[in-house]
Amino acid sequence: MDIVNDVPTVVILLVASLIIGCIFGSFLNVVIWRVPNHISITNPKRSFCPKCEAPIAWYDNIPIFSWLALDAKCRHCKEPIAARYPLVESLGGLSFLAVTAGGLFGAYPLWALPVLYVFACVSIVIAFIDLDHHLILNVVLLPTLIATVLLLAVASFGIGEWTRLGRGALCALILFVFYFVLSLIWKGGMGDGDIKLAFILGLLLGWLGWPQFIIGSFAAFFIGGAISLVLLASKKVDLHGGIPFGPSMLLGAWLGIFAGVPIATLYLQLTGLA
Repeated sequence: MDIVNDVPTVVILLVASLIIGCIFGSFLNVVIWRVPNHISITNPKRSFCPKCEAPIAWYDNIPIFSWLALDAKCRHCKEPIAARYPLVESLGGLSFLAVTAGGLFGAYPLWALPVLYVFACVSIVIAFIDLDHHLILNVVLLPTLIATVLLLAVASFGIGEWTRLGRGALCALILFVFYFVLSLIWKGGMGDGDIKLAFILGLLLGWLGWPQFIIGSFAAFFIGGAISLVLLASKKVDLHGGIPFGPSMLLGAWLGIFAGVPIATLYLQLTGLA
């Protein structure tokens, strides 16, 4: 029986994805804060208040609900807890929910779910660190690349389509070279982290398909341009303000993952090429 037609099972899977994603989101908060500050994510094991350094009990570390129950304040020092914490937890839950839904409803093979869950976590970490520090760190990129290659290989084995890996490698090289050349032309516009991230995005999007790669790659520039115009118009930054591009690259990639095929199909139909 087609699992999509089994409504109770679908609901259970989606709810479970949401909950698990929120739990992962709680850990992502730790990574986002500790890694740029050169603090181990495993030592100390327990989370602690950045202000008073008091360990956070498990019942004060339940995603979203603890923040609400504590009235957004540390139990010990009463220092306000930023709304970013439940935001990241919510993004973790919603991203896992969306990834699961995409697999269940045929946007990509179910074998792609593990690599997309990993990519969802990494996207949140990279985006927030880039927004805070204007950096995309090698300590995040290297494990992501290794995990992406391994999980895509497993996915290719699972569906018996090894040509996807070859296409992914080709797209990774194309996007890497494109960003490298762009960094030479647009001085200061692209950093080394953007170029390395482009390689990973090309690998993943290329494995999924040409429409996902094309839409996902170039949507970043439309999204980045729109964000820049809004920030410039609101005077949040100036032309030399250094707007991080990593979040736009990631948003573009997710657009390609979920909507690359229908967008490409619509374009071909409108232009009479389909």
